[in-house]
Amino acid sequence: MSRAALILFPVFCALASPAGAVVGPARDGAAYADRVVMVLARQGARQSVCSGVVIGPRLVLTAAHCLADPADTLVAVRTGGQTAPIPVTATARHPGYDRHATELRRVSVDFGLVETSRPLEGLRVSEIADAAPGLGAAVTLAGFGVTGETGSPSDGRLRAADLAVVAPLSKVTLWANDPAGTGLGGCHGDSGAPLFDAQSRVVAVVAWTNGIGGRGCGAVTQGPLAAPARGWIDAVRARWGL
Repeated sequence: MSRAALILFPVFCALASPAGAVVGPARDGAAYADRVVMVLARQGARQSVCSGVVIGPRLVLTAAHCLADPADTLVAVRTGGQTAPIPVTATARHPGYDRHATELRRVSVDFGLVETSRPLEGLRVSEIADAAPGLGAAVTLAGFGVTGETGSPSDGRLRAADLAVVAPLSKVTLWANDPAGTGLGGCHGDSGAPLFDAQSRVVAVVAWTNGIGGRGCGAVTQGPLAAPARGWIDAVRARWGL
């Protein structure tokens, strides 16, 4: 099992190696580039890159485990092959987040919110779905991770994976995989990446991945459902005056 956070080079935006996002036969994610961003964090001696989705002019939804204090967190927007880092004013983790959930097999609501210091100009605000998708429903992952779990850090290319909702159905968590069984799914760097429904609404974000034969990526992509978290998101938005 693998938390999908990717260790970066010592400089936040040193995205120099050729790599795309999502393992398996992913497609180009350019259609989602106007709403999906990178979330970069310094956590002690470690630096990580995750993905996130814009849900307000200055508000990004991501995974809680991707966040550090505001001074150690950045949002990076990729446009025209360039990375533009944007400082962060505030971060928040869902009260149901449990950082020990994976090893202790406990339920965790791995959602995080980021307030940027200035508006995310030129980016589209994504809507949050009102309800969870049903078994077999199509969902699309768009993220900035790697194409192989032993590969180099992402160079900022956004890739997409067309997945389907699988059992177990839950009121808290969405599970998805590739119905064709090709090993397509999230990987390192895709934490916090949105899972969109057919109407391009956010139904979940990536928090955890599992692979075939003991690998960490490509078999199952899992994350908290967005609809049950709408109340918390709205409360944080109001507290931040957004």
